[in-house]
Amino acid sequence: MKRITSKILSVAALTGFMLGASSCQEDLLEQAPTTELGTNAFWKTEADATFALMGAYSSIRPLFDRDYYLDGHGEYVRTRGTSATNENLRLGDAYHNGNYNPSGYAGSFDKMYRYLYGGVNRANYVIDNVNIMLQTASPSSVENLEAIVGEARLLRGMVYFRLISMWGDVPYISNIVNANAEVADITRMPIAQVKDSIMADFTYAYEKLPVKGAAIGRAGKPAALAFRGKLQLYWACWNKFGWPELETFKSDPAAADAAYAAAAEDFRKVIQDFGLTLFRGGEPGEIDELGKAEKLPNYYYLFTPIANGNPEMIMTFTHGGVGTAQGEELMRDVAGRSHEGSQCWVSPRYEIADRYQSTITGDFMEPMIPMNPSANPAARTTPNSAVNPQSYANRDYRMKSSIMWDYEMSIGMIGLQSTGWVPFIYQTWNQPVTINGVRYTSYNTDGSNSGYVFRKFLRNYAGQGRSDGDYDFPVMRLADVYLMYAEATNEINGPQADAIELVNKIRHRGNLPPLKADKTASKQAFFDAIEQERIIELLGEGHRGFDLRRWRAIERVWGGPLTEGVWRIDTRGAQQQRYYQNASERVYEQAYIFRIPPGERDRNPNLTQNRPWM
Repeated sequence: MKRITSKILSVAALTGFMLGASSCQEDLLEQAPTTELGTNAFWKTEADATFALMGAYSSIRPLFDRDYYLDGHGEYVRTRGTSATNENLRLGDAYHNGNYNPSGYAGSFDKMYRYLYGGVNRANYVIDNVNIMLQTASPSSVENLEAIVGEARLLRGMVYFRLISMWGDVPYISNIVNANAEVADITRMPIAQVKDSIMADFTYAYEKLPVKGAAIGRAGKPAALAFRGKLQLYWACWNKFGWPELETFKSDPAAADAAYAAAAEDFRKVIQDFGLTLFRGGEPGEIDELGKAEKLPNYYYLFTPIANGNPEMIMTFTHGGVGTAQGEELMRDVAGRSHEGSQCWVSPRYEIADRYQSTITGDFMEPMIPMNPSANPAARTTPNSAVNPQSYANRDYRMKSSIMWDYEMSIGMIGLQSTGWVPFIYQTWNQPVTINGVRYTSYNTDGSNSGYVFRKFLRNYAGQGRSDGDYDFPVMRLADVYLMYAEATNEINGPQADAIELVNKIRHRGNLPPLKADKTASKQAFFDAIEQERIIELLGEGHRGFDLRRWRAIERVWGGPLTEGVWRIDTRGAQQQRYYQNASERVYEQAYIFRIPPGERDRNPNLTQNRPWM
């Protein structure tokens, strides 16, 4: 394997040796051990600097590569928990102990806060030491060393971007911390200043990185520019919609307009200047008939290892695969027991089905009708019934690529061997069934309570264990850039022809016709079309919760304070969970900003708390 993963694997031991143990459970930062390798024995060559950078990638990867859990903060994905991992191999798992429900979640991410700061320290370790090397570097080494600093600064910027998106004002640390005493009295920096520092990191990275990353999984100029645009888009949203829960922040409409414009310009350059294209040209590809899965649309394959290294994947985190102890956990988290004993921690909610539009009209179809086949013998044949497979005909190709409903097939696998096709039939787990004269054993999963499971991220072939995937998880895709560009330009000037064309390109991969005139007739109508595509295109990739918060749209989805809330149901009409029932205004406020960890405040009295958590 000549990908970056081989380098990550080779530096794992050195990373822990130089950069600190991950078992520290009490400190803000992961402290460096007293036996660390001295700089006089390292940091001599470009190879040393690259070696350490790979350690930073390896350490920061676990802060982003399971963002699909975070989709539980929206309305279309249920995350019922997280799978266990080996902390010594993953250098800790920031996602553990988090709350991934649509409400009440923002007081449960103390661990992520701590590990994000560990990521900052590891990026700083590379930045500081390579900057020292640059002081005496030969002219022939300067460009490569500056590019290494650029990659590390991009990683640091990504981590701080995550921190401010969740907590607002945060302490800013720009140098190596060797002991917690060095930051024991640090204060929170206003978000505007942290944002400016992140911008500086992304700008430096853009200026110094090569157009194309040095290896799969390593960043190039488009990644730095895309993240800079995304930061400016978020800054624009916070200034337009406000962030009243962050008391030090005052929204400014003029700042919003300027940030939208700057974001649009960065996204425009990403789209036009680097020759990037959608996976397989954005073509829909083939689709099998209902109940079969031998031919799946191109969108499905975008989320399998076939897409590793594809130009649509602007920024990814790589994984080692079988036998490396650094495989991704995607199948374990989205699939059921029929797939190498997977646990189905993450599944689509029932309500996502109605978001998939008609390939004939290009618009929404009549809502599904939940029906219980145990109580209604006609449920399987009633038109538009949620348990009638024919109700799913002629819909956006991304539906079959992303979710499975009753009688949809996937390849079962146990002990790295295929067990053949297994049909998903809700609440019929691991049972013999006969379909069209062929006997099968039904999909064995009790993790779904909606009537659907994910096909997205599910491997349709045997040979890899549930935790041995080698898929490069995307943290920045070209399709996302298209949609962010459309959003930013729409805010400035309303629907623009080039933005409409880009949205239609994304729709085309679902074999949908272009947007009708009424969908682009006004700023609000086009925003609704953009949001629709974000829901479908980015399902399960960790974006929805952040979108709802930056748009201040939580009340729009769940109702305002002291209302009845909203039930989540299943395909059979059973009520599963109700969210925000009689919720107070404080509950909504707490959903918009995360709690500064009390343990950190106990150790550092200078850390203030966000108002809704006081």
